[in-house]
Amino acid sequence: MIRLLYGGICNTDLELARGYYGFSGTPGHEFVGEVVEADTAAWIGERVVGEINLACEECEWCGRGLERHCPKRTVLGIVKHPGAFRDVLTLPERNLHRVPRAIASEHAVFVEPLAAACEILDQVTIPPGAPVAVLGDGKLGLLIGQVLKEHGAEVHQYGRHKEKLRIAAVAGIETRSSKKLPRAAYDWVVDATGSAEGLRQAVGMSRPRGTVVMKSTMHGLVAIDTAPVIVNEITLIGSRCGRFEPALRLLRSGKVRVDQMISEVLPLSRAPLAFKRAAQPGVLKVLLRG
Repeated sequence: MIRLLYGGICNTDLELARGYYGFSGTPGHEFVGEVVEADTAAWIGERVVGEINLACEECEWCGRGLERHCPKRTVLGIVKHPGAFRDVLTLPERNLHRVPRAIASEHAVFVEPLAAACEILDQVTIPPGAPVAVLGDGKLGLLIGQVLKEHGAEVHQYGRHKEKLRIAAVAGIETRSSKKLPRAAYDWVVDATGSAEGLRQAVGMSRPRGTVVMKSTMHGLVAIDTAPVIVNEITLIGSRCGRFEPALRLLRSGKVRVDQMISEVLPLSRAPLAFKRAAQPGVLKVLLRG
């Protein structure tokens, strides 16, 4: 049992509210909390974050170390497991990670989405110095840009909001307007737009035999012309959750900055208002305080 300290509202939560995954119940999967009850006494009183996939630990996928793809899994705040936006949430001890003292609780909320950003580097081999386009200047897009820059890539962050792109620029990332996107310019493109148009745009930016990493989740179907994907032999890679260890290391080292990405903090009792604020254009991370 974990007492909520802070929870973060992400685009997936907003899409769940619109009907994504046929969701009903308590949302929330980005959180930091304090363990108040546990089978192992050493966990009690610890400040923790938690991996959101609850695997069966018995199937073939779990045996291969792919618990995040367990067909019997439940997912915190998304699939058949009540989410983090409540006073006390529950997770198996095996899902927990201690938060180092050097990481502020408000920043620890970003571990889950930062892990999703780090997942790209577990899926794709990007040589140091290689140009990479990150399409989107929202919360996840900004984290992805910083992760890839720290990896050594030459990141070009495309977006529509000057104030958001300024956060990427402060991190040393080259920023560009998405009003006019280049054609066939990159071997690696990441779609983090959260929009139905993002994938089509990313494919158009990819060179023949390039790779498009798909990070957007949304309610409804996404239409795309498959002809350029086939003709140009473009690889499409779905990318979801990632390992927490590299995310915790990046936050502890200060190599990824998240302080400027917090737009507002509201008490858990005002969650409906927080969701409305999070859905407004130009707003980045809205936190719920437990």
